[in-house]
This record gives sequence, C-alpha cells and structure tokens, in this order.
Amino acid sequence: MGARLGQHFLASEGYRKRILDALHLTGRETVLEIGPGKGALTDMLAERAARLVAVEIDPVLAAQMKARYESNSKVEIVQGDILTVPLDGLTPPARVLGNLPYYITSPILLRLFEHARLFDQIVVMVQQEVAERLAAKPGTRDYSLLTVTAAYYTSATKPPKLLFTIPPGAFHPPPRVYSAVVGMSIAPRNIDGEAGFFHMAKASFAQKRKTLLNNLKPLYGVEEVRAALGEIKLAPSARAEEMSVEKLIELFLALGSPAPAGPGSRR
Repeated sequence: MGARLGQHFLASEGYRKRILDALHLTGRETVLEIGPGKGALTDMLAERAARLVAVEIDPVLAAQMKARYESNSKVEIVQGDILTVPLDGLTPPARVLGNLPYYITSPILLRLFEHARLFDQIVVMVQQEVAERLAAKPGTRDYSLLTVTAAYYTSATKPPKLLFTIPPGAFHPPPRVYSAVVGMSIAPRNIDGEAGFFHMAKASFAQKRKTLLNNLKPLYGVEEVRAALGEIKLAPSARAEEMSVEKLIELFLALGSPAPAGPGSRR
C-alpha cells in the first residue's frame, strides 16, 4: 500500500531482518505478505519461502511489483484489498507477514482469524498500543475483547507475543507513533457455538466498569448469569478484564449460546 493510502515504508534493513527472522522460515512454507509496498521485505521473502503471495492495494505499486517478479514463478502479486481478496487458494499451513495500516488493523486481523485453518503463524507490524492489547494479560489495563479474540485463535502455550518495538525514525515517511511486531502461533480453540461465544464475549466487554453479571444480564437474564458464575466458581463481582480466554469459554459453556432477541422478548 502506497504512502498516499496511509502506508509508512520500513526503511531500516536491521528491522526488516528481525521481522523476517520472527517468521522462522525453513524454505518449505507458503507465505502471505500483506502490503508489500515497494518490496523491501518481499525480496527477502522471495529468497526464503517456497511460495509467496503478496497482496497490495495500491494499483501503481502492484503493477511495479508484478513487473519486478514477472520471471519468478514462486512469487504471485495480487492487486486488491486484503479484506476482500480470496484466501482459499493458499496452501495450508501458510504463514502471514504484514505491515498493517493503523486504520484497519482490527478488521484485517479478524479476517485472518476467520481463515485460521489456513495458517500456522502470523507475524504483523502494528501500532504499539494495538500490539500491547494483543499481548495483554488478564487483569491489566490493555486487556480487551481484541486480546480475547487473538488468544482464542492462538496456542494456549504460546499466546500472542510483542516481540519488539520499532521507532518512527525506522520508517519513511516517519509515522507519529511507535510500531511493534507481534508474533502469533495459530491454534484455534474450535468450540461448539463459536459465534455464540463471541456474542457473549463482546457483551462481556461492552462496558468495562460493569461486572459480568450486569453486562450479560440483557442476554441471559440475571438469575441465569448468577447461576453460571457460581457453577464455575466466580463471584458476582467478576469483570471481563479479569478473565482468561479459557475462563470465558468455561462461562460460555455454562451459559450456552444467547437466544436471539425477538418481539416481546424480555431480553
């Protein structure tokens, strides 16, 4: 994605090497690169990956990249939006490397998680505050619905990790914020009623100052939530930001999927 579309190109070769090393390529993997820009990382990926699919939204940059790799059968340049381009053509388990635009970071991550079956590892460069939320621990200020979502799709023994930060001066043009690189080992929980779980989780974080009981009672009813909390040995005063993804799953299994609200529903 070009600078005119909000992209800041990573100019530091040292940081580029650190990002590439975080992907732990062996030469046998398919890699999806999001936002190759002018191809600084693409050149390095093309050397190490068995197959590289690079998705670039900027038509000018994409055309330049297609011409550049025209004779390299391992590299496919796709001009399009990562939020809409088909991903099912990737050979699993593929790996993802991306410099995610700050203004659509969450939608891109959610799209990747929706296709988690295709990936075994995701390494992304994001705004530092987003990286801190992705890697946050329960009970901390940065713990959020995004944290829980990322944890759900990643290994229980290898949760999302903030690998290192990158200062504005490493980019051209320099952004106004620090960036950070996050590594994720993909291993979805795959529970029954996944959509219902995320409906419950979203409601749990709707108002962080409120308890789970107060946030969830519009979905389930007070007594149902109170009983489920007791079943999994949580106090009525428990809050979502104190809950690991495993504990939230336990609560969901005790509650079940919320019933859809309809005309005349007490919910």
